[in-house]
Amino acid sequence: MILGGIQPFTTIDYPNKLAAVFFSKGCPLRCPYCQNPSLQEVSNVSDLDWSVAEQFMDSRKKLLDAIVFSGGEPLIQHDLKEAMLCAKNKGFLIGLHTSGVSLSAFERVISIVDWVGLDVKTCFDLYSERLHCSKNIQTEQCLDLLLKVKKDFEVRTTLDPRVISVDELISLSEYLSKKGVKTFAIQEYHTFPEAKNVPDIIQTKAYFKEDVLKKIESLFDHFIVRRSGGL
Repeated sequence: MILGGIQPFTTIDYPNKLAAVFFSKGCPLRCPYCQNPSLQEVSNVSDLDWSVAEQFMDSRKKLLDAIVFSGGEPLIQHDLKEAMLCAKNKGFLIGLHTSGVSLSAFERVISIVDWVGLDVKTCFDLYSERLHCSKNIQTEQCLDLLLKVKKDFEVRTTLDPRVISVDELISLSEYLSKKGVKTFAIQEYHTFPEAKNVPDIIQTKAYFKEDVLKKIESLFDHFIVRRSGGL
């Protein structure tokens, strides 16, 4: 797969496990809050040869629990399944951070994956308008597959007023709850040095009013609020 880098150690990218993160290059979405904009452009050139990743995993056996595939968007990687199987065969749990852009790609790897962090950006009918992407992004279909196969997963939404309003967040939460989602996480928007047209801090804090949080919390078995930086 086309790698953009490796984070050698993390305690927050796979619940209750010590993990490393393999970042892939390329993503069809253009989220204004993206923390890895350098990984957005699709590339055929890897910053790290896969052999380096294999050597890294060999050196971390019995030290790490999991390898998390993130990006960019891992589902656009043609060799994602093979990369996951390589990690799995070395004894690691497999985590996946994805925006669910392709159902067929998701179907190819779902049996290998142990845990999924599914990024739901906004209400599904607003994707093309808010994220400047094609209308065939298949996040909702990937969510339906996750619910069907009963994999361990969370849905999470980063709170950027350019992408989702407070009222839309509540509507999305209600919709996700009705579909059967049990774990939902909201993540505070954090800017980065290259960011442009960043939202006003008052707007970004509006999601965290007590009545909003209580409303959303009542809808899920597990509700997570991340205010020190999103995954």
